[in-house]
Amino acid sequence: MAGFIVDSEEHALLRESVGKIAERYGHTYFADRARAGGRVDELWAELGENGFLGVHLPEEYGGGGGGLAEYGVVLEELAAHGMPLLMGVISPAITGSIVWRHGSAEMKDEWLPGMAAGTKKMVFALTEPDAGSNSHQVTAGAHRDGDGWRLTGTKYYISGVDESDALLVVARDGEPGPSGRAPLSLFVVPTDAPGLRFQQIVTELVVPEKQFTVFFDDVRIGPEALIGEAGRGLRQVFAGLNPERILAASLSNGIGRYALDKAARYARERQVWSTPIGAHQGVSHPLAESYIAVELARLATARAAELYDSGQDAAEAANIAKFAAADASLKALDQSIQTHGGNGLSREYGLADLWFAARLLRTAPVSREMVLNFIAQHSLRLPNSY
Repeated sequence: MAGFIVDSEEHALLRESVGKIAERYGHTYFADRARAGGRVDELWAELGENGFLGVHLPEEYGGGGGGLAEYGVVLEELAAHGMPLLMGVISPAITGSIVWRHGSAEMKDEWLPGMAAGTKKMVFALTEPDAGSNSHQVTAGAHRDGDGWRLTGTKYYISGVDESDALLVVARDGEPGPSGRAPLSLFVVPTDAPGLRFQQIVTELVVPEKQFTVFFDDVRIGPEALIGEAGRGLRQVFAGLNPERILAASLSNGIGRYALDKAARYARERQVWSTPIGAHQGVSHPLAESYIAVELARLATARAAELYDSGQDAAEAANIAKFAAADASLKALDQSIQTHGGNGLSREYGLADLWFAARLLRTAPVSREMVLNFIAQHSLRLPNSY
């Protein structure tokens, strides 16, 4: 498919290079590893060795010196081959962006080269059982202890803890302010720290990244664990949230492309009566609508990445892109399954097992309802609903 997005020469070469790696693995590899409870370490290592995981990070830390526009091409192309890597959003993008923007020189030296090379992973620990992703309601505490802190509390639905070296933890730190809540601080906490334990949450997701509840039972961390300035965590965490939304949109766009490619091929080849089923408007029109929606979402995502990379306010665009891409990909995947009929539910065709991953991206990293709240309040200047 030509697509509504016309790649620059650089992006076209990047897409081609990632595609060559992705083709050697493919959806069957991805899904089989996920079903077996395994990981995609070989794919991750090869992406890192070729510089694709750090294409958006500064060259001085082993990155490619590009931006989210380039990294979005990487994640979209992987998803377009049936491999939506959630860890690709979490480690190099969310936590990598926060460490890059706000970490000390020593912290950047310790973590960013490994993230770019694929040899180190860091996951994001924000959500809690009673707070969801509402950072204002975070209750995990960082209690001062000499020159360091002791962490207590629980984090919920934290992806990929079992395959990571550290967590970037959002916690309350210090005395309550005017709001009645202590300010937030951000910390890098090794996954093997004494007092830290995690328990898997069983889900129906067919993805390699598992979900966990993480418990902090008086976990001692030193001053080197603090990201940036104490008490400024709420501002610092936003360095990772717009990249998170933009790159989640890239995953959704890739899933949409993957689904439509399979559906179009099947509709051209499948012949039940005298013509291929794609000749019937009952099949072709829904696929055409899905294609339009996916391409418009890709355009919105490209614009959001462009704004972010140029240092402009990308919040509205990032939320719009995430909303549009999640809805478009789920519709495209559902229509592809419908086009395949009963075969759409067969494991052989590699479609149905992606449904929960596509559906997840409609809820996370930010729900469509919270996106609508943001647009209503910030774009339309309507009264707050919460």
